[in-house]
Amino acid sequence: MSGEAPERQAPSESGDSVEVQRRIVTFVTRANWVILAGATLGAALFAPLRFTLGVFGGGVLVTVNFHLLARTLRKALTPPHLASHSIVLAKYYVRFLISGFIIFVLIAGGFVDPLGLVAGLSVVVVSIILATMREVKKILF
Repeated sequence: MSGEAPERQAPSESGDSVEVQRRIVTFVTRANWVILAGATLGAALFAPLRFTLGVFGGGVLVTVNFHLLARTLRKALTPPHLASHSIVLAKYYVRFLISGFIIFVLIAGGFVDPLGLVAGLSVVVVSIILATMREVKKILF
């Protein structure tokens, strides 16, 4: 022994990135509902009913889509039930078309205010930004 400290092995980068991804998905999944509730409550207190319905409808639509996408990817990428990428894409496009139809009906039918709908559709974007800021803070501090 030469008196040198034993070399420490760096943690596995792939294991770390998988854990970070898991934390982000978990955070976004939970934060979606909290942000949706807060945005809907705020709209209900300070905006007309149609705007509030738009926030709620858009938020529910995008949050459910996020959950379904996460479930599809989890099932598709978990052995032994690996799915082909064409099945995953087909499910994605079916959800996309259904979402587009729902948005069309909500706006064309005059059920919601389009700006409220856009605000509601932004719920997942806000959740992802918050999750990213949280992970950057963990890395830096």
